[in-house]
Amino acid sequence: MIDFKNWLTPPPPEHTAPLPDARERTTIKVEIAIVLLATFGLSGLSSILSLVEDALQTAALSDQTVALNSSRSSFSLVDLLFQLLSILRLCAWGALGLYLLWRADLAPRAVGLARPRLKIDLGHGVGLAALLGLPGLALYLVGNALGFNLNVVPSALDDHWWRVPALILYALANSGAEEIIVVAYLISRLRRLGLSENRSLVCSALLRGSYHLYQ
Repeated sequence: MIDFKNWLTPPPPEHTAPLPDARERTTIKVEIAIVLLATFGLSGLSSILSLVEDALQTAALSDQTVALNSSRSSFSLVDLLFQLLSILRLCAWGALGLYLLWRADLAPRAVGLARPRLKIDLGHGVGLAALLGLPGLALYLVGNALGFNLNVVPSALDDHWWRVPALILYALANSGAEEIIVVAYLISRLRRLGLSENRSLVCSALLRGSYHLYQ
């Protein structure tokens, strides 16, 4: 039988009890600020500024377009190198999160990054993608119809031979960096500051939403 109380207000894991020492808590706060300003927090601030700029344009938001992936150079090889650098940056963000978690004695398995179980994980992944993705897509379409958001172009890359592999690598790197920094790292560190599971989740969700505001 489902325990709705624990489901709605889940207790924190045993290995993430709040730190009693004020100096250690300050250290974690400074660490979180530095990590977020170097990664998705800065992206969130840039997205907010982009949204303000778009809102100040004479054209309605629904008449404007934003590309998720765009070309950086008219030269194919140079453009490829730019795309690979963007992918490498995301991988570095994810590696930073894993390193800091390791320094805090949190192995990848402790934050849900265990060895994949293909059949189970694939089924859960497809289910979650449908559960979260379809309502999100519907919300985007409704918002666009009402003029609340921009037209999103998934890719504006030129038609090079490396276009599809680069997009796949970018999607993998971006999703990995997001899950490691925004979910695994941030929530685990907020737990150490004494925030509840739900408050930590809200902070994570607000950060995730902030760097998508440019859309």
